[in-house]
Amino acid sequence: MTTPRRGPIRIATRASRLALWQAEHVAALLKAADPQADIAIVHVTTAGDRDQTGSLRSFGGLGVFTREVQRAVLDGEADLAVHSLKDLPTESAAGLALAAVPEREETDDALVLPPACRATDLSNLPQGARLGTGSLRRRAQLLALRPDLQLSEARGNVETRVSKLDAGEFDGIVLAVAGLKRLGLANRISQVLSPPTMYPAVGQGALGIECRADDVDLHALLAQIDHAPTRSRVTAERALLSQLRAGCHAPVGAATRLERDQLVLEAVVCSADGTERIFASGSHPLSDASALGRSVAESLLHQGANRLIGN
Repeated sequence: MTTPRRGPIRIATRASRLALWQAEHVAALLKAADPQADIAIVHVTTAGDRDQTGSLRSFGGLGVFTREVQRAVLDGEADLAVHSLKDLPTESAAGLALAAVPEREETDDALVLPPACRATDLSNLPQGARLGTGSLRRRAQLLALRPDLQLSEARGNVETRVSKLDAGEFDGIVLAVAGLKRLGLANRISQVLSPPTMYPAVGQGALGIECRADDVDLHALLAQIDHAPTRSRVTAERALLSQLRAGCHAPVGAATRLERDQLVLEAVVCSADGTERIFASGSHPLSDASALGRSVAESLLHQGANRLIGN
């Protein structure tokens, strides 16, 4: 039985519609775990939200969507932070703990095309088609498939990027299936880009909930909404990224799946231009997720991943 808290549980989140959906989803999970919980949402603007034009890599992509949200918790302005786990650096911020990872949404990427587009998928887009994506991981894998594509930075929230597509700025954009589904935009998916065509980002489709490391009561409540299979999967993926010493915006893709009592991890590291691709995979018992991530990372490093990541 969770000890009642004084005052509301304050959830810090970015203010985009997707981030608010995520925060409200976590609030609903907490209310289900403790119907007496009083919950409030605290809006935070991050560096990634303020700069909607520059490349994420040009102004410190690591933690660009998480630092200010974490600071709100550390400064006592909020009690927990909700992140898209793919944006959360693998090294924990001092004083915070990743207290819960709820059940994951789909992990794949999606090609989104204009409503009147004659093409139906990536293979039949016209030569030199203009695709929008701000992700180096997506760019590298797209160029490996279609070196002729003209790739441009696509910034802004999901709705902004879809609006730019429909206004003719791009011939297509690539977004996460999870975000489109959460915003009720699954009908805009033209093609799901699954492995081995495209490997998703580490943590894609999952939410990460951080709270202060010493908040024992909140840890106990958050433990009730932690999803063990998802936690194992993302633990392996994040261990892989950490062992590679690669940031969350590096050209690294990873996919996990459960096979009976085994956790399977597949991962790729690509050159920025898509001309080189290193692949490794492995499996371990579910309880050994961190070791699996490190093992697959070591295989990638042995094949020269450092050179492609730029370490």
